[in-house]
Amino acid sequence: MTDFHLSTPSSRPRARAFAIPLDGEPGLYNAITDVPGVSVGYTTLISGDGPLDVGHGPVRTGVTAILPRPQADIACPCLAGFFSGNGNGELTGIHLVEEVGAFSLPITITNTHSLGVARDATLKWVAARRPEALASAWGLPVTGETYDGFLNDINGHHLTDDHVFAALDGAVSGPIEEGSVGGGTGMSTFEFKAGSGTSSRRVRWGGETFTLGVFVQSNFGKRRNLMIRGHRAGTELAEPRPVERTSRAEKSSIIAIVATDAPLLPHQLKRIARRVPLGIAWTGGLGYNSSGDIFLAFSTANAEAAAGRSGRLASLVSIPDVDIDPFFDATVQAVEEAILNALVANADMTGRDGNFMPALPHDWLLATFGRAG
Repeated sequence: MTDFHLSTPSSRPRARAFAIPLDGEPGLYNAITDVPGVSVGYTTLISGDGPLDVGHGPVRTGVTAILPRPQADIACPCLAGFFSGNGNGELTGIHLVEEVGAFSLPITITNTHSLGVARDATLKWVAARRPEALASAWGLPVTGETYDGFLNDINGHHLTDDHVFAALDGAVSGPIEEGSVGGGTGMSTFEFKAGSGTSSRRVRWGGETFTLGVFVQSNFGKRRNLMIRGHRAGTELAEPRPVERTSRAEKSSIIAIVATDAPLLPHQLKRIARRVPLGIAWTGGLGYNSSGDIFLAFSTANAEAAAGRSGRLASLVSIPDVDIDPFFDATVQAVEEAILNALVANADMTGRDGNFMPALPHDWLLATFGRAG
């Protein structure tokens, strides 16, 4: 039987496959999909090799879809909070989140120049699959981006509506893939191949057990700063280096989505989002100038109140602010592990013009930390 704490569904090792001393108690699949009702889907686009031919490739990109509620309930808002650690990037729909503390419809994440396609295709998908959600309303989907132009023909605009539809239709709960999949296909972190990563934590409060899950599209950091549980890995890993046939511009970012079934209010979810940079810092991320560090936290609780009914009082329940610290712990722990999973569950990749990004060496992890169990 597969232990999904140790490997992805395709048997790529995760951070816990090595004896890295991680904090906290993960959920069943150690993924954002441990939060009931949350599902994730991918479309991964990999084709072509050799010199860049804009519009033809090579292609190393994709799109990730996160459904915060089951498809039948996708129009029901989730209470939410937003924080930007550094604003050199984009996450659509956040002005509404700031205004009303909620959002609805699926979240998508892709490359910088395909953000508009993913956003618009999400609206088309909702109109086709759940037309009642837009029959008498407008939609402002949340869509995020990071830059994959070092490996991908980013100006070729290869992502289409059909690719976004496929990711949304293919969203699943349970264990999910990590690494070079979906929107993370062409991404790198600390000058190693990275991309999509996830993790979760259980939090016990008031006799109940809640789940907090994180999904990252990780594409940031300088090699010299990489830390793994306080170990200054970047100073030891001078090799292997990226191969730059064409200049690798300083364009880096991380999008993090935090989901929970705990009853937290919008101001509390904003506080959760503000803790994401602490988990990034535990890996060595410092929020450099070119990095878009943008974070959204949402709760699936209080659905009836979030939906609202005209002329009726909305009753919400919440965990008191004085008891929120364990959820801060869970956020920082899950963000750190999600980034490590994006690095570990990966392989070398060669893209446009022969540009090459190495994977974090598993033999180094084995020699430094050992094997789990």
